[in-house]
Amino acid sequence: MSKRIVMIVTNAGWLDEDHRTGLWLSEFAEPYMQFTQENYEVTVASVAGGEIPIDPNSISGEEPDEWEGVMEPLKQTTPLGEIDPDEYVGVFLPGGHGTMVDFPDNEAIKHILEPMAKENKIIGSVCHGPAAFSGVEVDGKPFVEGKRLTSFTDEEERGAGLDEKVPFLLETRLKELGASFIGEDPGTEHVEADGNLVTGQNPQSSLAAARKFLQKLSS
Repeated sequence: MSKRIVMIVTNAGWLDEDHRTGLWLSEFAEPYMQFTQENYEVTVASVAGGEIPIDPNSISGEEPDEWEGVMEPLKQTTPLGEIDPDEYVGVFLPGGHGTMVDFPDNEAIKHILEPMAKENKIIGSVCHGPAAFSGVEVDGKPFVEGKRLTSFTDEEERGAGLDEKVPFLLETRLKELGASFIGEDPGTEHVEADGNLVTGQNPQSSLAAARKFLQKLSS
């Protein structure tokens, strides 16, 4: 069996002209290191390809020693148009507020997620990454309809002071699409797994979500 995973990250570096954003670094770094340590070949892709903007609030001094080399794949990501979903056993979507700009209703993302969902491959995501599910359909229905999942909650968004900056509130949108949404207290490590869908609530849940994703792959 192939041991290839594709990670899809955001290209968006701004929420508006006053607020920088991008990829939340730990939400990529922790899963990426887990996947590579388990000898998976990881392709890092984005809608437009190229170098990925990092949310400045997610960087605090030097990267941990265990993240050595984690920035390299973010310097030249593969455009999604060059990704064949048939070549991968799973897809993982880290968050960061940039995903709220370029993930929802995106045709390139649909091209990856819809066939993988139809083939019941493992789909993982954390924090704002589930913004990618907005617009994704399987058999004419929203992908998330009836699925138990989580994401960055509306309460967490208000706590971050960005509820007026984001295009929509992610928890609210997922519920509107028919998801069975489960949220815990802000900042709590929390992962939901429903079939082959694995979601984590916030940055604190990145490592646990990655481990559950790998558990699903191994089973």
